[in-house]
Amino acid sequence: MSLSTRQTTIAEPVEVKGVGLFSGRPVSVRLLPATPDTGVTFIRTDLPGSPEVPVACDTLGEYERRTTLQSGELIIQTVEHVLACCSGLRIDNLRVEISDVELPVGDGSALPFARSLWEAGVVDLDRPIRTFRVKEPLIEENGQARLEVLPGEGPDLKISYELDYGGPPLGHQEVSFRVQPEVFLEEIAPARTFCPEAEALDMHRRGVGVGATYENTLIIGSEGPIGNEYRFPDEPARHKVLDLLGDLALLGRRLRGEIKAVRSGHALNARLVQELSRLMSEADKQRELTLDIREIMEVLPHRFPFLLVDRVIELDGDKRAVGVKNVTVNEPFFQGHFPGRPIMPGVLQIEAMAQLAGVLLRQKLRGKNKLAVLMGIDGVRFRRQVVPGDQLLLEAEAMRVRTRSGQVKCRALVEGQTAAEAVIRFMIVDLDENKNDVGMEDEA
Repeated sequence: MSLSTRQTTIAEPVEVKGVGLFSGRPVSVRLLPATPDTGVTFIRTDLPGSPEVPVACDTLGEYERRTTLQSGELIIQTVEHVLACCSGLRIDNLRVEISDVELPVGDGSALPFARSLWEAGVVDLDRPIRTFRVKEPLIEENGQARLEVLPGEGPDLKISYELDYGGPPLGHQEVSFRVQPEVFLEEIAPARTFCPEAEALDMHRRGVGVGATYENTLIIGSEGPIGNEYRFPDEPARHKVLDLLGDLALLGRRLRGEIKAVRSGHALNARLVQELSRLMSEADKQRELTLDIREIMEVLPHRFPFLLVDRVIELDGDKRAVGVKNVTVNEPFFQGHFPGRPIMPGVLQIEAMAQLAGVLLRQKLRGKNKLAVLMGIDGVRFRRQVVPGDQLLLEAEAMRVRTRSGQVKCRALVEGQTAAEAVIRFMIVDLDENKNDVGMEDEA
């Protein structure tokens, strides 16, 4: 499955029924398509007015052994399996209608939800995704439990988990996944909730987990699962990854990087998510998230048919910019460039990247009577064709900006794959001087 740069939802509603693991009560859940930028929202249809609670760090409640959302008196429990599906299947926007306080446990895994959502179909929406890429290592610890987040390359989140109970029957298990939809469906979603027999007996005495059975929970005795069998030899460690993915969905963005987890559970996961959320907020304060086409036209001198950036979706000061160019069959250059088999000219891909770089450099030159003029291009590579219907995700990263020159590393991607890349060099000139200079080079 290729990686889209657009937000997603599901194509049609689906329904899942069952009983709550902790409440033991029957419950019905409807999973519905949602509009862009609304995220995941839970709705209690059994309460007057059908109150809603959004999935976010500030709606995270504190309940034993499960992830709970809470807004005032409104409570929705055991949401982690549905949220894990949102993370694993890359579903950004979803409405979840629930007829009781707790989501159904199903067979103890996320598979009933994952299959229903996948069969409903994951569809793109006309809005770019929001991500958060880890730039510096981050560590959360509690005794022997540890979560470490590291910067990572590529569009996928990588998770490694080490489970260690010190000896039989659970012993030591290690798993590692690069989280992609197919991997999630086949390798993570089927992993079921588990509990050592001694802990299960203690919970039973305290009246906790009244909906648990040997069919929907792996109760681990001295010889392994009681009245059940493992789906994977390391199924408990896989389920820990499932829970972690569910808790990470509270961020409301797709996380980029690598996570190494040792003995962590919901409590430590929550601490990590809160810290990541704080870092996201700090980054947002330093970042102008978007520029629409009118704002771009205020920054760049280009106009139709030569304005090749439709929207700037991320502007991190004068360090990095991300923009979008939607390629349609109505582009004027397709009239003469292979009209029988339209392909976006490579030179215009470079121009689109240069224009985004121009937006980035204007951040550095803000308030000054200066302009960045194209001076040279190095390391140009074209990796794939760009055709009508594609969305170019443009990236520009300032490598060196001086008084009279600038150097910007640029990429253009389609569905997560590099289409073109180059290092573009600019001359920074005074606007008055530009009268004589700009004829030599294109503006950017």
